[in-house]
Amino acid sequence: MTTMKAAILNKPLDIEVKEIAVPKPKEDEVLIKVHCIGVCGSDVHYYEHGKIGRYVVEKPIILGHELAGDIVEVGSKVKNLEAGDRVAVEPGVTCGTCEYCKTGRYNLCPEVQFMATPPVDGAWAEYVTIRSDFAFKIPDQMSYEEGALIEPLSVGIHGMQRGKVHPNDKMLITGLGPIGLLAIKAAKIFGVTEIYCSDVVPFRRELAMKLGATKVFDPTQDNIREEVDQLTTGSGIDIAVETSGNGRAVQDVLTITKRGGRIVLVGLPAVSEVPIDITHIVDSEYDIYGMFRYANSYPTAIQAIGNNDLQLEDVITHKYSLNDIKEAVEMARTQKDTSIKIMIYPGK
Repeated sequence: MTTMKAAILNKPLDIEVKEIAVPKPKEDEVLIKVHCIGVCGSDVHYYEHGKIGRYVVEKPIILGHELAGDIVEVGSKVKNLEAGDRVAVEPGVTCGTCEYCKTGRYNLCPEVQFMATPPVDGAWAEYVTIRSDFAFKIPDQMSYEEGALIEPLSVGIHGMQRGKVHPNDKMLITGLGPIGLLAIKAAKIFGVTEIYCSDVVPFRRELAMKLGATKVFDPTQDNIREEVDQLTTGSGIDIAVETSGNGRAVQDVLTITKRGGRIVLVGLPAVSEVPIDITHIVDSEYDIYGMFRYANSYPTAIQAIGNNDLQLEDVITHKYSLNDIKEAVEMARTQKDTSIKIMIYPGK
C-alpha cells in the first residue's frame, strides 16, 4: 500500500484521477481509508472558477472535505483511536493555542488548515491523514454516508446554536441546497416543529417537505410574509436562517422576520455588499448573526443521529466512483435542479 488513486484539480474544469503516494501519518495523526466523501458546493466552485474569495487554486489540488472511513494506521502518540475504528472526519485542523481555540470558537482560528481550501489538499482520494482529535468514532449502526453528512449537518447545528434556537420557535429557512435541507434536520434536533422554507427549485421544495418542513414557498411566486402571517395566526417568524447567499433572500428575511426576531446569515453572497435597510433593522431590534463553518458540533451530531431517525441519507441523490469524478462534479455543477448531495466512493 504505497500508492493510491486521488482526484487532482489541475486548473478550472480540468480534473483527473492520478496515482500518488499514500500519505504517512505523523505521530499525532491517523491514516484513514476513505469509504465515501461528499461533493460540496465549495468543491464545485473551485472546480468551476478556481477560487472562492481570497482562496485561489494556484497549483494542483485535491478537493473534498465531507468524509467517513476506517482507520488503518495510527501515529506513535495517538491514544484516543486505533486501527479498525470507523470515523467521521472534521476537516478543519486548528492550532489549539490561539485566543479563539482557547475560548472554544476554534472555527475562527487564523491558523486553521481546512481540507480542500487552497493550498491544503482535501480527501477525494483512497486515503487521507488527519490529526487524531479531528477524527470522531461513529457507532456501528451509523452508516458511512451518515458519517460523511455530519460535516454539512454541523453547519446547520452551528446555525441553530448561533441563533439561540428554542423548540417553540417558528423558523424560516431560505435556500434549500444541501445546507438548507440539512438545516431542517438540525432544527428538528433542537426541537423545532414549525419550519417554513423557500426555494425557487420545485425538486428542492418537494424534498424539504419529505425531510419535515411544515410548508414550502416559491419566493418568485408567493408572498411569503402574508402566507406566514396567516399560517402562524399573526405571530410571525421568530428566527430566519438564510442559506442561499442570494441578495434578494437576505433582503427578504429582513422583512419577513418579526420585530425582535433573530436572523442567521449562513450563505455567502456572490458580491461582498448587499443593500439592506438599516433603519428597519434598528426599528425592529433584530439580532443578526453571521456564522463561519462550525465548532464543537460533531459530538452533538453523532449523538443526535444515534438517538433519532433523522434519515439524513434522503439528501443523497447520486453516487459515483472516484474514477468518475469528472462526471460527478459536472452533475453537481450543471444539474442543480435535480442533484442535491452527490457521494463519491474511492473504493468502488
